[in-house]
Amino acid sequence: MDSRLLQASSRRDWLRQAGCGFGSIALAGIASRLQAASGGLEVPSALTHTPRVKRIIFVFMQGGPSHVDTFDLKPELAKWDGKKATFNNPRTRQVEDHLVMKSLWDFRQHGQCGRQVSTLFPETAKHVDDLCFLHGMHTEGVAHGPATLFLHTGATNLVRPSVGAWISYGLGTENENLPAFVTINPPANKGGPRNYGNAFLPAMHQGTVLGSPGDRNAVPRLHNLESPLAPEARRRQFEFLNGLDRLQANEPDPNFEGAIESLELAWRMQSHAAGIVDLDRESVATRELYGIGKKPTDAFGRQCLAARQLAEAGVRYIQISHCDNGATPVWDQHSNMPKHEELAAEVDRPIAGLLADLKRRGLLEDTLVWWGGEFGRTPFTQNKNGRDHNPRGFTTWLAGGGVKPGFAHGETDELGFAAVRGKVHMHDLHATLLHLLGVDHEKLTYRLAGRDFRLTDVAGHVVNEILA
Repeated sequence: MDSRLLQASSRRDWLRQAGCGFGSIALAGIASRLQAASGGLEVPSALTHTPRVKRIIFVFMQGGPSHVDTFDLKPELAKWDGKKATFNNPRTRQVEDHLVMKSLWDFRQHGQCGRQVSTLFPETAKHVDDLCFLHGMHTEGVAHGPATLFLHTGATNLVRPSVGAWISYGLGTENENLPAFVTINPPANKGGPRNYGNAFLPAMHQGTVLGSPGDRNAVPRLHNLESPLAPEARRRQFEFLNGLDRLQANEPDPNFEGAIESLELAWRMQSHAAGIVDLDRESVATRELYGIGKKPTDAFGRQCLAARQLAEAGVRYIQISHCDNGATPVWDQHSNMPKHEELAAEVDRPIAGLLADLKRRGLLEDTLVWWGGEFGRTPFTQNKNGRDHNPRGFTTWLAGGGVKPGFAHGETDELGFAAVRGKVHMHDLHATLLHLLGVDHEKLTYRLAGRDFRLTDVAGHVVNEILA
């Protein structure tokens, strides 16, 4: 008998070492079925209170949409248009005079709540009574790279797990054949894989990528998960590789176990999940709701519909990105603010379709939709017809379970430059997202190198004012 079997300290160790680990695989399968029969595929060990939502869909506008041209009406901008005002420039960190520029689009009241939305987003404006605006957002980092990383990981220059990875680590998935975290067409630059990475968390918590990174025209699909091998040959290959991996494990190692769990998940996805994202099975009316089949909404409409299908199937955190692989992110208009109109036309109808589809299916009650960019833009001009980065004040919005509908929290100053009331730091938003999922952000930690790490580092508080 192999001497390692005689040294096994427990029955679990013996199963891992015997027969290339096949006994351990069988035990995991039995345990999974028993757990499913008891009412859930995953036991959410990180839950600290009753969750308000089961999942989050993050709709990311890479580059920083201008809040004063979209959802944050500032009448004073029109009065100051073309005149100089003094600002503490976040990029130069100098007090400087700049020419103020009014919004290039009109604002109109919508819904029973009477919220003002610019004409850039006419379709989203129809759902304003379901939206909860955070007008006092502020963040870290004035460049795209650091600010995007902070948005996705809570850190500007350190390798930290992404929001989706933390949610996967804390709550797991509702569907054993799907990952807890999926990212659709994520940015290939400005942080790249770190925006959906697992960092020091086990490998299985990294975001599963659908589509092509940075290509906002790529069609998201799970068909690429299909193996060319026959099912029986695929099973034998999986068991052989898994057995070899386990045979090489001398000591329990979270990273090693995470890699094996990733292999197991990949095998289950190849066997069961390839048909989950299938836009063709949706009705013509549903596809039209998202703007699929028409320009310019087809590509982003497919992303949003894929997100709804993944949410329905049990994925916890779904990230949609409106981005590209250019040196300048798509919403980054330093010298061409009219470009916002073209970009908004690509995403407005798909986002409205997502909200409407979730609501009519009853999914909006336990789903949180989060829209935003890494920062906002300045109320003063740059290069005559553009706006610079502005991390000191901007708007994001939430919709769905747990937040007040038709509500606005916080505000920027009269010109929309800096958050002055109801200020919400990005750490605060992360803490609130976890709270809505039933997790205390201070207790969701991972011990590494003698320190307990968490998404919100040593900061952050729940924004109770927006909770329904």
